[in-house]
Amino acid sequence: MGALILLTALAPVSWGTTYAVATEFLPPDRPLFTALVRALPAGLLLLALARVRPRGAWWWKSAVLGALNIGAFFPLLFLSAYRLPGGMAAVVGSVGPLFVAGLAALLLGERPTVRTLLTAVVAAFGVSLVVLKAAGALDGLGVLAALASTASMSTGTVLTKRWGRPDGVGPLALTGWQLTAGGLLIAPFAVLVEGAPPALDAPAVGGYLYLALANTALAYWLWFRGIGRLTATQVTFLGPLSPLTAAVVGWAALGQALTPVQMAGMVLAFGATVVGQIGAGRRVARRVTAGESFSSSEMKRRKDSMDVTGAALRR
Repeated sequence: MGALILLTALAPVSWGTTYAVATEFLPPDRPLFTALVRALPAGLLLLALARVRPRGAWWWKSAVLGALNIGAFFPLLFLSAYRLPGGMAAVVGSVGPLFVAGLAALLLGERPTVRTLLTAVVAAFGVSLVVLKAAGALDGLGVLAALASTASMSTGTVLTKRWGRPDGVGPLALTGWQLTAGGLLIAPFAVLVEGAPPALDAPAVGGYLYLALANTALAYWLWFRGIGRLTATQVTFLGPLSPLTAAVVGWAALGQALTPVQMAGMVLAFGATVVGQIGAGRRVARRVTAGESFSSSEMKRRKDSMDVTGAALRR
């Protein structure tokens, strides 16, 4: 279990490097092109590896999930990051678990525990201390984009858990379907809004290769694999590792200073991550102990309910 948690944690850690790669190596002001190059090649690669295509209703389900988790989420996330000061986009994204909890209660009847909600609030507060900086008035479009990106991913997460996966289909194929559908959705908007692709030098090519292969194909496969095997709470509270990684990379590679307030925020956010793992593990142990009194169908329903609030935080 510990190894699985560490492997799943590599996904938000990888996403935490996106800002540094984008600002240091990629052409500026190209959020749609960056989202396209990040999603579509990764999706096609995973499709080639999985060699499994959607069937029946999964054609439109994959399109919906791809639009919510990738096609809308990526451009909105980049837009908010470009327009909001001081990491405000990361703060809005850090409340994703609360969005997911509300949607799960409405769509699936799941009631989140008080401990989970409080831990999510502490994590969001810790992230805000790490990334927020003094700045002028907030950009209205940037705030709306940040909220929309969080809502899009949260809705996609709930629907992913509601629909599950077709029999015999693993997370590699499901991830490939979503990335490909999302990339195809982004493509026409990238051409219409941003025009022809920019000229790329060697650092830009390397940056895009990293984003497509490690930051997206590998990271999203690890993430969806973790969602299928860990509880929702365990996965959800790995999310703060993304802005924490961004802060550490900024300090170590970009020469950005870390203030005492930021250090305190890192301790709070990381502490919430650990508490989320411990609390979820204890609940799983109690459910396994009590599971003898439930039918197999009831146990499956309860497990699905436990898993539905995962993966809301992205970077």
